[in-house]
Amino acid sequence: MESAALSQIIERVRESAQQGRALRISGGGTKDFVGGPTVALSRAERLDMRGHVGIVDYEPSELVVTVRAGTPLAELEAELASRGQCLPFEPPRFAAGGTVGGMVAAGLSGPSRASVGAVRDYVLGIEIINGKGEQLRFGGQVMKNVAGYDVSRLMAGSWGTLGVITEVSLKVLPTPVAETTLTFECDQASALAQLHAWGGQPLPLNASCWVDEGGKGRLYVRLRGARAAVEAAGVVMGGERQESAQVAADWEACRDHTLPWFADGVAQPELALWRVSVPQTAHVLALPQGVAAPLIEWQGALRWVHAPVDAGPALLAMAQSAGGHASLFRVGEAMHLQDVAPKQDAALQAVSRRLQQAFDPAGIFQPHRMGTGG
Repeated sequence: MESAALSQIIERVRESAQQGRALRISGGGTKDFVGGPTVALSRAERLDMRGHVGIVDYEPSELVVTVRAGTPLAELEAELASRGQCLPFEPPRFAAGGTVGGMVAAGLSGPSRASVGAVRDYVLGIEIINGKGEQLRFGGQVMKNVAGYDVSRLMAGSWGTLGVITEVSLKVLPTPVAETTLTFECDQASALAQLHAWGGQPLPLNASCWVDEGGKGRLYVRLRGARAAVEAAGVVMGGERQESAQVAADWEACRDHTLPWFADGVAQPELALWRVSVPQTAHVLALPQGVAAPLIEWQGALRWVHAPVDAGPALLAMAQSAGGHASLFRVGEAMHLQDVAPKQDAALQAVSRRLQQAFDPAGIFQPHRMGTGG
């Protein structure tokens, strides 16, 4: 049965399409900063999803949960934790109030992304409202249900540009039985080389973070899995084992960008936060002059950099030379953005245009919204 909140959402979309009014789909607004402010975003009318809430179906034995888009992410995670389960990709929250729909639309994943997969890998089925106000369902509640183009996973990281996510079915996993964190004092090159070597071994490597702490490089490696596997890996890898309760809080801070490294960058208003994605095997990057060492995650594949907005072309060229890309993630409120986005491949542009036309022919769902997923 269609809820009153869902009926209102559908009616709002239909009216906007008829009148040509742009809509900004919003939950808790915890990720509005990603990519920086845009003119299109500021002129759009807000479509608040927080009234469309509730866990529709949860089968712990089947490792599947179906939930409405406006449901607070914290509420879902608490329910899963009470059953000994979790969202293994650790979606970043950045602040209180985030929603499940926003989590999927943003497509952002936390420290364990390199080992367990991204948000899109856990989306089994999805319900959306397209730009015509039509209610559409894709996928289901099992993994083997995909025939043709996988629209469900396409919505992960779409930033609301293709439709209003109203309901999603997610695969969940049991909370790991054992966990430990090892630390190593080493420079950036040594950390990357070691992570690359470990990546070729059968180790329960779940997450990693290298950061320059006051001029001294330190690598943090989190192991998760069966107790025997975690214990054996700790012996093989060496390092200093961290057993304090502070370790879990530190990984949460890494997930939500509240580590001192992130805070130090925010404290410098002339600097923006850049997200550089490169192959895990990429060596130390030749950052522009004056740019400090990055914070490195995902076993070398994700590198966060504090740099001015006008360093964009240099960062893009650097990332592309390493086989990756760079994107602007967070800027100060007073910054004026430049066009630093890399030009999309012509074939990809054509596909994007066709998708946009198919899902949102009137162009009401923020087609120029900047973002980055993964």
